[in-house]
Amino acid sequence: MNEVKESAQRDERSPGVLPDLSPVLPRQGGTRDFRSLERASELTRQDLPRTAHGLLFAVLVLLCFSFLCGCGRKRVQASAPTAVAGSVSLSSDERLGYASWYGHPYHGRRTSNGETYDMNTLTAAHRTLAFDTIVKVNNLDNGRDVTVRINDRGPFVKDRIIDLSYAAAKQIEMVGPGTAKVSLEVLKMVRNPYPFTIQVASFREKANARRLQKDLAHRYTPVLLKEYESVEGKLFRVLVGEFRDARQAATTLKELRRLSYEGLMVRLDR
Repeated sequence: MNEVKESAQRDERSPGVLPDLSPVLPRQGGTRDFRSLERASELTRQDLPRTAHGLLFAVLVLLCFSFLCGCGRKRVQASAPTAVAGSVSLSSDERLGYASWYGHPYHGRRTSNGETYDMNTLTAAHRTLAFDTIVKVNNLDNGRDVTVRINDRGPFVKDRIIDLSYAAAKQIEMVGPGTAKVSLEVLKMVRNPYPFTIQVASFREKANARRLQKDLAHRYTPVLLKEYESVEGKLFRVLVGEFRDARQAATTLKELRRLSYEGLMVRLDR
């Protein structure tokens, strides 16, 4: 900055001043030699165009340089995230597995997104997909399918990937069996601002959950304890970590499994 300021000061002191090309003329008896003066004027007239051309060339070079620098700089336009469609938005563990369904005694209770659960509408619970995501559920046993909206969390059971409402389960003929092997296809993905976490275990006894929480806290932070109302009654879930990226959560899940913990990746909704 100091060099720039000094340069600017020098330019202000002598802006656009051309060099003095007039030669020193000898005096002869107190008078000027007019022939020398004529030669000096001739020299000045010859050099002035060259100087002007040089300045013009320098200005053109600077303009070209500025233009090229401007062209070389990419302009990135920010845009809002777009909806993601297709099963590519789900990992293989989330795309293929078993579906279950739930009705009474949850009918009329609040769902995880704050709605009142209506078992006669086409909705479902999922562990990680954002609320209001639209999912097509394909029953691989009979070829039937149903389209549901995610408005709840679950199922928190190994190998189960979605928990359907009674109406959705009825449409794909799995009410009687209770479960069915299914594949999921995301038709409309909604952005979810909440982090991922790993459910390591769930307990009926709070003391057991506290014990595991304390053990895991030596290696991980944070380790959370959350209550959950299930068909079997109140459960205490032990959750490890808060991850903005699903890949980071998956890495921690693999590490926990190497330590002989069975975990599930879930969404930590507030």
